[in-house]
Amino acid sequence: MGDAEYLAAFRAVVLPIAREFSPEVVLVSAGFDAVEGHPSPLGGYNVSAKCFGYLTKQLMGLAGGRVILALEGGHDLTAICDASESCVSALLGNELEPISESVLEQRPNSNAVNSLEKVIQIHSEYWPCLHHVASTVSYSLVEAQKCENEEAETVTAMASLSVGVRPERRLFKSGHRNISHQEVMQLRLLLSVFTSHSLPFRNL
Repeated sequence: MGDAEYLAAFRAVVLPIAREFSPEVVLVSAGFDAVEGHPSPLGGYNVSAKCFGYLTKQLMGLAGGRVILALEGGHDLTAICDASESCVSALLGNELEPISESVLEQRPNSNAVNSLEKVIQIHSEYWPCLHHVASTVSYSLVEAQKCENEEAETVTAMASLSVGVRPERRLFKSGHRNISHQEVMQLRLLLSVFTSHSLPFRNL
């Protein structure tokens, strides 16, 4: 389990539930056993310090940025220092070292996907927000963000169709120039006058 799997779990389970819960403050028990540098007997995780910083930055979008990290521990001093530094940088609002594009485009492994699907299946009964992300569990972060952007554009487009537009700003093409809605209405009025008073125009 590495960055791709943690990013998927955070995106598909942790953040949707956290946003729906809408906490007033976020308290994190910040243990770093999963950070790269620890021996495999601890679980075989290989999460980068950069990823921990990214996850912390995501949490800053909750509770108005009121996030507290309480250092829990770890077993490799260098790994703990690297991960802690990345997380503190996120808390301070510093620009973080970016996660590589290859990781952002990497899909989570099948074991992680299966576990996440089971979690979503059980918890969606209590957290309806999980239904929305269920279909994208196996996506990479890049794929999921692209999907979200497309959905947002679709919603915006549909909303714009349902919102009334001021008549004077609506344009209709005629010939080589645009005619405003007001001009169209004036033409219709003139045409109605002609058709009501002149026989030749009644069949137009």
